[in-house]
Formats: sequence, C-alpha cells, structure tokens
Amino acid sequence: MTVVTYQKDLVILVADRNMEYTMKGLLSRPKALKIREITYDIFGHPQHDSGCLLHGCDFLRPFVNQYSRALIILDHEGCGQEQQPRNALEEGIEKQLSDTGWNDRAAAIVIEPELENWAWSDSPHVDSILGWAGRQPDLKSWLNTEGFLNEGQSKPVHPKKAMEKALKNAQKARSSSLFLQLAQKVSVDRCTDPAFVKLKTVLAKWFTQS
Repeated sequence: MTVVTYQKDLVILVADRNMEYTMKGLLSRPKALKIREITYDIFGHPQHDSGCLLHGCDFLRPFVNQYSRALIILDHEGCGQEQQPRNALEEGIEKQLSDTGWNDRAAAIVIEPELENWAWSDSPHVDSILGWAGRQPDLKSWLNTEGFLNEGQSKPVHPKKAMEKALKNAQKARSSSLFLQLAQKVSVDRCTDPAFVKLKTVLAKWFTQS
C-alpha cells in the first residue's frame, strides 16, 4: 500500500477576498475551533461563486496529491443555481471532488444566502468592528428600525445589504480587513448558521486536537 506524504494539510478555494480573510482569521484560532494548528493555502476563483460551483473541482484537481484535505466555499446567492437547496449544491460539488481524486478528503460549504450571514451575531465585537460602539441607537435597534431585522430574528434577512448600509451609516469603509477582524474576535460558538456549523464540524473531524 502506497503511503502519500502531503506537503500541507489543507487547500481552500473561495469565491472572493472577503472569504479568504474570513478563513485566515478563523484558522488563526485553532483552539477556538477545537483543532490542531494546520498548514494551508487559500486560492480565490476568478469567476467567484459560480466559478467555485461549476469549475472548483477542476481548479483543485492539480493539488490532489499535494494537500491532505480540500475545501470549496461559496455563497448561495450569486452562484447561478439559487433555485437549488444549499445542501444539494454541496453534495454535487463533493461528488465531483470525490470523482476527481479527493475521495472522502474534501468538502463543500455553500453559505445561504451569503458570507455576511456569518458576521451577524450578538457579540459586542460586531458593533465595535462595524463602527457602532457607543452609538445611539445601538446596532440591533437600528437594524430593527431599518427593517433588516424582524422581531425574534437573530440575523438580518439580507445580511450583505444590512452590513453595507450599517457601514455607510457609521461612515466606515467596507474592506476585507473587517472580515478578518470579525473572524479573529467574534466567538465561533455564537454563530448558528448551518454552513458555519458544518465548517466547524468538518475541520474538527479532519484536524482533531492532539
């Protein structure tokens, strides 16, 4: 039986720089994720969400013997197949990854509707990073007033639009560094988004703490 020695633990294909910075921030906190420290590389697909969905497996094919595991991460909104449930899209990508040589060493994460859904939580770090620390009304009250957050909801229905308007209101520039800061500081246990929960579960399974 041939034993393959991989150069690094994980290769990640993402749709944009915001996802790249989010993953960098998360992976800088292995203890919070309940994983060991890992080696990884992150690539962005030039065709963004649709590229990850339709061509991600071809993109990652050359890396099959270089990395132990692979992840493809994209938004459901903007992928071109929004009529399909996120679970079905993930299963389709994972089957293609398996067929191209990754076998059971790869997974797909489709975020519904989009990455910004991971950012919204009740953590005070969200208010601070988005420029709302000490402001009146507070961010949650403002989201309610603006119609982004309905009574009883924990996340805006349109998370990207909500973030863009909140930043504009606070006169804070939108940048990928905000996603890095959020991923570095907000508790990973506060986010209940199904795609995020899957990401944590997959990483913990692959890279168990020693």
